[in-house]
Amino acid sequence: MKWKDFGLRLRALLFRRRMDEELQEELQFHIEMQARKNQRNGPDTAEAKRQARLQFGSVVRAAEECREVRGISSIEILAKDLHFALRMLRKSPGFTAVALLTMALGIGANTAIFSIVNGILLLPLPYANPSRLVATTSDYPKGAFVVMRDGSQSMDFAANTDSTELNLTGLNSPERLIGSAVSANWFSVLGVHPKVGRTFHPGEDQPGKDGVVILSYSLWQRRFGSDPNIVGRTIELEGQSREIVGAMPPNFTYPSPKIELWIPLHLDPSKPGDYWGASYMSVLARLRPRVSLERARAEFAALRPKVVAAFAWRMPDDSFKNSTVMPLQNLLVFDVKPKLIILLVAVGLLLLIACANVANLLLARATTRQREIAVRTALGAARGRIIRQLVTESVLLAVLGGGLGLLVAYYGLSVLKTTLPADTQRLVTVAVDARVLTFTAVLALLTGLAFGAMPATGSSRVDLVDAFKTAGAKGQSEKSHRLSRGLIIGEVAVAAVLVIGAGLLIKSLWSLANSNQGYRPEGIFTASISPNDSFCESIGRCQAFYNDLLARVRALPGVTDAAASDGLPLSGIWQTIPSDIDGYTIKPGAHVPMLMERVVSPEYLHLMSIPLFQGRAFTAADSAPNAERVVLISKTTAERFWPGKNPIGQHIKPRWLNNWWTVIGVVGDVKEDTMTTNHPDWIDGEMYTPYGPHAIAGRGPEAPPAAMTLLARASGDVSQIGAELRGLVAGINPEVPVSQMQTLPGWISQAVAGPRSTASLFSIFAGLAVLLGAVGIYGVISYFVAQRTREIGIRLALGARGKEVLFMIVGQSARLALLGVGIGLAGALLLTRLMGSLLYGVAPSDPLIYTVVGALLLMVALAASYVPARRAMRVDPVVALRHE
Repeated sequence: MKWKDFGLRLRALLFRRRMDEELQEELQFHIEMQARKNQRNGPDTAEAKRQARLQFGSVVRAAEECREVRGISSIEILAKDLHFALRMLRKSPGFTAVALLTMALGIGANTAIFSIVNGILLLPLPYANPSRLVATTSDYPKGAFVVMRDGSQSMDFAANTDSTELNLTGLNSPERLIGSAVSANWFSVLGVHPKVGRTFHPGEDQPGKDGVVILSYSLWQRRFGSDPNIVGRTIELEGQSREIVGAMPPNFTYPSPKIELWIPLHLDPSKPGDYWGASYMSVLARLRPRVSLERARAEFAALRPKVVAAFAWRMPDDSFKNSTVMPLQNLLVFDVKPKLIILLVAVGLLLLIACANVANLLLARATTRQREIAVRTALGAARGRIIRQLVTESVLLAVLGGGLGLLVAYYGLSVLKTTLPADTQRLVTVAVDARVLTFTAVLALLTGLAFGAMPATGSSRVDLVDAFKTAGAKGQSEKSHRLSRGLIIGEVAVAAVLVIGAGLLIKSLWSLANSNQGYRPEGIFTASISPNDSFCESIGRCQAFYNDLLARVRALPGVTDAAASDGLPLSGIWQTIPSDIDGYTIKPGAHVPMLMERVVSPEYLHLMSIPLFQGRAFTAADSAPNAERVVLISKTTAERFWPGKNPIGQHIKPRWLNNWWTVIGVVGDVKEDTMTTNHPDWIDGEMYTPYGPHAIAGRGPEAPPAAMTLLARASGDVSQIGAELRGLVAGINPEVPVSQMQTLPGWISQAVAGPRSTASLFSIFAGLAVLLGAVGIYGVISYFVAQRTREIGIRLALGARGKEVLFMIVGQSARLALLGVGIGLAGALLLTRLMGSLLYGVAPSDPLIYTVVGALLLMVALAASYVPARRAMRVDPVVALRHE
């Protein structure tokens, strides 16, 4: 139907009375014209009019035919169907309330999850021509980025660090900010523009030209009051004066929602440790005009040998061999995409249960409407017309349920956004928009058709004699019981899949939280202490600061020990050191060993309860300026580089330095990278160096890291300890900010926020599935009991005991539940394999979970059938037979 024709039909419907009057006038005009023609042949006026009416035929039929030609009839019938459907829903408020609530839960949950999927996976990136943006699948050091940037003919490369912590000083109180160091062309490659000022100019990532900064919108508002004249003002970052050249708009948070400012990369090839080793970054690019993704990938592969050859130390020929470029949007959501798809499947299964419940309600309700349908059929209504009316009612029910589902989705979405980790990519873009509203509308229509078609088709078949004699109860039960039982079995099966999935995720989360991390976090308080980098350039200055601070912290009430480290496990903060290993020969084609370095004070290992397997731990003497350079290594590192040998006394040396470090001890492995891994795949081992002038930390001698994390084993109120710590730091140096104060168990809890959110959401959906399944079983068993009232009455009249009736009804429910559980367990064995990447310490076919879930669902089914079964026990045989 064309929109013009639809508009004409809608106008005809809205102005029906006027159109009818015009139609009657037109028909009367035709009759009068025929009468005048007849009158010319001789009859008088009255006879001519009578003959004209006979010749014209039925005026009513002619009017109906005209309405159909004008397209009024179909719209009018739809309007009447909707009006009648509303009347029927009002007549059954209990049925309507249960059905609407069921559909609201099913559609609302799907809408909420689709909003997340839409905002994170489907919406294009908010940058110019986002489809032209790509990113590398591996991180690279600064030097490698420069080789790519200068050597590419098909892409414009840019690079950024994920997080760079900087001190903001000189504004009332010092503050630790999270920033990102970016190449000078980074903003232009993305195609974004500042709210005020400008972005970086070419060359502003070179030494001596990089004293500029761009603020995020939130920092501009919070610390500078959205001052429109902020451009040109200078601020102190890490003791360095930087000029503010711009502030970004509020919707720009890349590469992370935590980023508060952007500074230029410091591209200095004269410092090989930083240029080639310490700063691995994300690299993105914009395809140049008329360049395809395939061509860009081919060029990128050709660039790889040049990148490997440019390194300051030998790299294997196959370095970065699996790295390529892929669309930036795909890369940003690579980690979260599987979780969202699994959640979308879960809510889809929940909607199936909701549809099955409503279909069962419609089947039960159809029993009471058999006489109505029989009357319609007897009066000449076609079966298709009856089906159309019944389907209209189900679609209307789904649409109303979808409207309520939008409210559920609106409030549920706010809960979902707080449940997901705060650093989830693109979470800020999630909202109920036009696409989500369209999804809800289409989903409501499809579900209305899905759960309404089968009941409508079955209800439209009636035996007129049986319907008028018994109100159709017997005939309806014969035809609908099998379908109802099938729907219940399907509900239980789907619920079993969801509950098993939730059980696996919960057990995985428990295993993850209770896994051995290599240290004991209980009772440890942590805080980030961040002097400016320039503060540590003076020999011994930072070391004296931390020695003094640790001594004062140990004197606090309730503190038993204190230590410092350049980062916490799971923080992603460490230095990567390309190293020469004493006695280790690099095989042909192998890469230079890459070691993860953790800089610690001597008390760190004891405080964290990290075991010492060989040798000795650090002492205060190891941090002295004239002390021998020493390191500790992990057990796995020792086994990798000195298998079967004593590693004590062996040596390690950073590639860009001349001095060797002596291995003095072997300690236990620590899960530094994630809750399940010690380090990323491309890192070969871990080592610890003592805090002091000889700490490597990607620097040269006499320059230990400035920012450190303080750890204290303490009892008492965390806020009180934090307040005392701030006072201690301010007493030593008021320009040093103290931030990120929390307990170490709390920090670890944040690390499992992603798995915990997935398990929580899956558990909610599984709980709803069990609830809807129980409601469905209760409804169907109640319906069966109502249909079998006469049979039960006869059984009781013939001497059956109430317990026998109870066991009969409950047994029927148990048989349905057993069959559903069996199908569900088989389906779960297939579907839960898709969750393998989300599980830790538990197999997708874990027998304990399957057994517990099967028993749980059987108990729920028996409990749901107990109430109607008890009601069946109390049937009065006399009343039941008299009623029949």
